[in-house]
Amino acid sequence: MSWGTELWDQFDNLEKHTQWGIDVLEKYIKFVKERTEIELSYAKQLRNLSKKYQPKKNSKEEEEYRYTSTRAFLATLNEMNDYAGQHEVISENMTSLITGELTRYVQELKQERKSHFHDGRKAQQHIETCWKQLEASKRRFERDCKEADRAQQYFEKMDADINVTKADVEKARQQAQLRHQMAEDSKAEYSSTLQKFNSEQHEHYYTHIPNIFQKIQEMEERRIVRIGESMKTFAEVDRQVIPIIGKCLDEITKAAESVDHKNDSQMVIEAFKSGFEPPGDIEFEDFTQPMKRTVSESSLSNSRGDGKSEPKFGGKSKGKLWPFIKKNKPPPPPPASASPSAVPNGPQSPKQQKEPLSHRFNEFMTSKPKIHCFRSLKRGLSLKLGAGPEDFSNLPPEQRRKKLQQKVDELNRDIQKELDQRDALTKMKDVYIKNPQMGDAASVDHRLSELAQNIEKLRLEVQKFEGWLAEVEGRLPARNEQPRRQSGMYEPQNPSAVNSCAQDRESPDGSYTEEQSQETEMKVPATDFDDEFDDEEPLPTIGTCKALYTFEGQNEGTISVAEGEMLYVIEEDKGDGWTRIRRNEDEEGYVPTSYVEVYLDKNAKDVYKPLQKISE
Repeated sequence: MSWGTELWDQFDNLEKHTQWGIDVLEKYIKFVKERTEIELSYAKQLRNLSKKYQPKKNSKEEEEYRYTSTRAFLATLNEMNDYAGQHEVISENMTSLITGELTRYVQELKQERKSHFHDGRKAQQHIETCWKQLEASKRRFERDCKEADRAQQYFEKMDADINVTKADVEKARQQAQLRHQMAEDSKAEYSSTLQKFNSEQHEHYYTHIPNIFQKIQEMEERRIVRIGESMKTFAEVDRQVIPIIGKCLDEITKAAESVDHKNDSQMVIEAFKSGFEPPGDIEFEDFTQPMKRTVSESSLSNSRGDGKSEPKFGGKSKGKLWPFIKKNKPPPPPPASASPSAVPNGPQSPKQQKEPLSHRFNEFMTSKPKIHCFRSLKRGLSLKLGAGPEDFSNLPPEQRRKKLQQKVDELNRDIQKELDQRDALTKMKDVYIKNPQMGDAASVDHRLSELAQNIEKLRLEVQKFEGWLAEVEGRLPARNEQPRRQSGMYEPQNPSAVNSCAQDRESPDGSYTEEQSQETEMKVPATDFDDEFDDEEPLPTIGTCKALYTFEGQNEGTISVAEGEMLYVIEEDKGDGWTRIRRNEDEEGYVPTSYVEVYLDKNAKDVYKPLQKISE
């Protein structure tokens, strides 16, 4: 079955069909190209999605990825990144193996098709030329024959006419013979041309056209085979990445199976455990007679002794709360009209306990040792708002121990790196000594001395942090140790003992610690003001402020504010860049001074000025 024999007369249809085949091939190329663009777009979107949910470096979010569930999510993001990479591989392979190859093949196919149909047209033009020559020879033969017949008839007519001279008859006879000769010549030429045309026509339809059509058929069959192979490659490209995609999905499944709820729960304990013991039971206080109660050393109460309780007559006995604990509803500030008066140190009646707070505030402000303790607490707050002390003394014991342990491990790793470098340089120096042509041994000495100094510095740092770590580990209470409370009642003592208390509670950088086991016994006059100050009486307002910017208070002791919000000012900036404000009776804290615009009251020195309504 050949196009040359079966379709010898379908030259134009074959030309249209082969052009349609090329159009189909170009359409398939366009389809594959759009598929590659989709794969690239999908891969890009997957990568952007994975990048969007990746934890940011040096952020709180990065710390959250230590839990098994978040690690599994991170593994899923990484696998999705690899998954996207496989779609990029699909796009690249389809572009190189299908789109690129078929594009080159289409160009070659167009050139080949053009060449074959050019040969076919040339053969058709040749046979058409032969046909025209045959027709011209045939018409000339026909014309000469008619002219010979007319010449013969004219001769016969002249010969039969008696009036015509003999010369005219002879002339007519010669003309007739000439025409007959011309007819014979035309006949011979026509016969020769006809034989030649028949030969050319036979050659055209049985040799040239079949050969050309056969080549066109082979070209079309190669095109069909090629597009079939491309479709097979299209499937194979996808099939090749299926195992890798399967591995990505297997890794996601493996990550999901690695989620351990028990381990995550334990990590929450390790992350937030403070190391304090819960407070003990509070003894019943019978106000009909002096009683005492205990205050736990390991609770968040700020005790005033080392476990020895002293009797106090009359007044309420409460342990001072941690400075940054917020109360639900603190009582309102006392009226400014109250006149100060001396507070007796002896037993007090219930009526005396209800005296205005101004009496007890003046007593407190005139007690210099108490002011020292209060300033120590404030310096501890400044450290909490800043970068924090080097020994992490601003953290609870358990968290401080973890931070110190991490610092020790980090320093040990740095020491090991320095030791490895020193060993490598020592070996290099030995090689230089044995083979001087390889290098100067003295050139290594400077670097070795630097490494020795670095190692010594790092070891000193390790010793310092190990000392702090041993101090913390020795101070943490045992699990079976019962929590205990200390009495909130003290006897009078001189100011030097109180200063000793403040210094004991301060770390070398001024932060506040719970080193109750090392505190000296502090005894101050027991007054009703002490009881009220222990209850965390709110500070009076000294003005108002307007938030210029939004501030997210994430550190302990700070407060979040929104831009344009109006708040109360209860403490001015003391030079540390922080202003203490209050939103309502339940919320107060520190904000950066540069974030607010402060409007101090004209009578700011009157700390007992009543609160004013603030209109925004």
